[in-house]
Amino acid sequence: MSWISFTALFFATWWVVLFVVLPFSVRTQDDDHDVTLGTVASAPRGPHMLRAVIRTTIVTAILMGIFYGLTHGLGYSIDDLSRVMPDFSPAK
Repeated sequence: MSWISFTALFFATWWVVLFVVLPFSVRTQDDDHDVTLGTVASAPRGPHMLRAVIRTTIVTAILMGIFYGLTHGLGYSIDDLSRVMPDFSPAK
């Protein structure tokens, strides 16, 4: 895999992981019992995006490290999925 493909895969994985990590450790205005007039009670209390971006980058780096280890270290490829995944074809 070229470094351009790896970077593209990292970028796509980063966005998916961002939406997984985003709701963690968010304090809402309702949690603090201090709802600002004109906002919904479920709105976040204060900025939290920098922490989410840092966590996302760390988790994505770990996942891509595992992927790199499996593909380059152990020699697995997409063709090996048929041996790992169960056969879901209907029985005849």
